[in-house]
Amino acid sequence: MFSTLSWTGVRNTYLLLTLLQTLAASFIWGINTLFLLDAGLNNLEAFGANAAFTAGMMIFEIPTGVVADTRGRRLSFVLGAGTLFASTLLYLFMWQIHAGFLAWAIVSALLGLGFTFFSGATEAWLVDALDATGFEGDLESVFAKGQIVSGIAMLSGSVAGGYIAQATNLGVPYILRGAVLFLTMVMALLLMRDIGFQPERSRGYRSEVKTILSASVKHGWGNPPVRWLMLAAPFTGGVGIYVFYAAQPYLLELYGDPEAFGIAGLAAAIVAGAQVLGGMVVPYLRRIFKRRSTILVTGAILSAVFIALLGLVSTLVAAIAIMVVWGIMFSAVFPVRQAYINGVIPSKQRATVLSFDSLMSSAGGVVVQPALGRSADLWGYGTSYLVAAAIEALAIPFVIGAKRSNAASDPIGSLPPEEVEPV
Repeated sequence: MFSTLSWTGVRNTYLLLTLLQTLAASFIWGINTLFLLDAGLNNLEAFGANAAFTAGMMIFEIPTGVVADTRGRRLSFVLGAGTLFASTLLYLFMWQIHAGFLAWAIVSALLGLGFTFFSGATEAWLVDALDATGFEGDLESVFAKGQIVSGIAMLSGSVAGGYIAQATNLGVPYILRGAVLFLTMVMALLLMRDIGFQPERSRGYRSEVKTILSASVKHGWGNPPVRWLMLAAPFTGGVGIYVFYAAQPYLLELYGDPEAFGIAGLAAAIVAGAQVLGGMVVPYLRRIFKRRSTILVTGAILSAVFIALLGLVSTLVAAIAIMVVWGIMFSAVFPVRQAYINGVIPSKQRATVLSFDSLMSSAGGVVVQPALGRSADLWGYGTSYLVAAAIEALAIPFVIGAKRSNAASDPIGSLPPEEVEPV
């Protein structure tokens, strides 16, 4: 079933690893903010710890992307699973001893390191392996399936994590996360192969790093359609992660019971269910729209609107309904964005350029999360969502800039990534 000799084997391996990786992560997504608050941190410190996580992603994105492009995407994925396994155990230990903020910031940055080994590498491995095994379909279809699988895993893990924490304590979901991460690492070692990609090691590591970074700047920042979306990423990325994590205490506040961890788990479950539905919506978007950039612009506008509405509601039911719609919209747009960017990046620099894109998103999270967390301390979660909507709206002009650049990958059904001119 998971043979890497065919494109279906590549796809199935990608879906399995996506399932395991997301399941492991999602055990704590519904309770992470509550976990940090229970450890003695306030809102500013809790979102400061989250900012340290995104700072770690920002710092390590390019180095780990270079590792993927010079030493192999499989190695990068395995290192990511191993790093997350170790840092998850450290998180559990610090919760038990009520560690200070500095310790949380350091280990959160290590968590960011773990995720950077995944970002870029996993997507680059998939695209190149599909190309090498004769895949002739549209990338959106595979990314959408990954979105659906990820949503199912996230729904299962977040609901289970919330109610397990309620029945036991906030530390048990972290134990489950560590166990599944270990399984993910083993499965990656067994199933992943760097097909369609050969790491360039002949000139030595330092020389190859310099070459790849130079080419990545050319095909990333020097590539107008990619550059415009990278400029939008700090706003959308920073706001997106805050909306997700602040929803945990916000839903509890609207519900009226600060100990109902199962309700907090709904925040992640809602996004997960919406992610499944969003993946299913992608084929219909391809029929309605002629250009990917039109979908991206529409999504950016609607995202700001729904986040503002989330800040204006006063009931749990209304908040859940808005989160569902926002989640479906966000999840439907994301595979389109992936196909758009991958369609204008050469294979040899793919992981590093995608990591550069993730770096820009993480940079926004470093600044936006603590600022919005502080606004929640001062004025409440509802007002902080209104501020978040205003920040999200700043991304719209940059997405419009991407649309005006007329990228080769913009038309629906455009050229596959293997036809991008190499360095």
